[in-house]
Amino acid sequence: MPHAGLKFGIFLAPFHRLGDNPTLALHRDLELLERLDELGFDEAWIGEHHSAGWETIASPEVMIAAAIGRTRHIRLGSGVTSLPYHHPLLVAQRFVQLDHMSRGRVMLGCGPGALVSDAWMMGIEAKDQRRRMEESLAAIMALLRCDGPVTMKTDWFELREARLHLAPYSHPRFPVSVASSTTPTGALAAARHGLGLISLGAGLPGGPQKLAEQWRLAEAEAAKHGQAMDRANWRLVVNLHVAEDDATAMAQVRVGERLETENYFGEVLGRPPTRTEDPLGDGLRAGTTLVGSPATVAAGIEKLLGYTEGGAGGVLFRSHEWADRRQTLNSYELFARWVMPRFQGSLRMPGESREWCVANREGIFAPNIAALRQAFTDAGQAVPESDRLKLRERS
Repeated sequence: MPHAGLKFGIFLAPFHRLGDNPTLALHRDLELLERLDELGFDEAWIGEHHSAGWETIASPEVMIAAAIGRTRHIRLGSGVTSLPYHHPLLVAQRFVQLDHMSRGRVMLGCGPGALVSDAWMMGIEAKDQRRRMEESLAAIMALLRCDGPVTMKTDWFELREARLHLAPYSHPRFPVSVASSTTPTGALAAARHGLGLISLGAGLPGGPQKLAEQWRLAEAEAAKHGQAMDRANWRLVVNLHVAEDDATAMAQVRVGERLETENYFGEVLGRPPTRTEDPLGDGLRAGTTLVGSPATVAAGIEKLLGYTEGGAGGVLFRSHEWADRRQTLNSYELFARWVMPRFQGSLRMPGESREWCVANREGIFAPNIAALRQAFTDAGQAVPESDRLKLRERS
């Protein structure tokens, strides 16, 4: 059953394999955002990382600013801003500025920081990251309300009668979401403020099966704080690659996916070995990885949404380079042409129009055919008899 109005976008960490020219990779990321804008994708969330070699964007704000002038429609967000790394006043100010620069196309994604190596270099203990994220988020939301000065002091930042220099361009503010992966911290933080939720765990082994439970947890927490969660602001992050048929899609991504999983997630980040056993096969079965023809991918999205027990507002695809550049761009185009409209309601009216014409063909088209025949007859009678004889001789 189609889910009309479902939003689609990418989660651009990014993932660029070691050895590739990093300068060209960053420019490819901007070119990808341009292409997705042309294809009608709704949004792109851009990551922040500072170590480990693969995820090479250090400032999502800089990338968003560069992309604003190169795109027209797509919404651009941080996926995510690592709140413990920044003073909350500066985070709020930067995104308010981007909100004005983009004329309302910016989004703020919040998280504690994905790579412990980033935090370690800044002297931030892993045990403090989630607490700091929640403290910063509370300060940012208070600032964005623009209803008076904010005074707040923690062991790592202070606000003294702080207020924004500019109110947000968007009314009452731009969208704010919190990322949630394997722990409930992100969902609970989003719930306390009634914010959007980005479920990164949907793309991890066993993640889809926990989606409904995560949402129920968030709804209960929101109610305690007088807030409400909106499924329209819930996004699920999974892997994607589309080709003309299942076998071709699988062949295009198998080598690149294995390299990323074994080299980056296995050797560099030391993630659990379950990620390196058979990520493609396990992901296809579990709904965390959508690789195949448009029909196969559409069925996978239906299955994924089924795990939510009520639906979500958007599906984001983790931007990767499992296939080559041409195949990757073709994947996004195939998705935009043959999968996206199934979930956005744009196929209903053309289909109904076609069926109406088929059902009424005899009543609508038959008289027209008769009228055309009569027109030829009338035209023939208007030709002099001598000319009609000549025409018949020639034929």
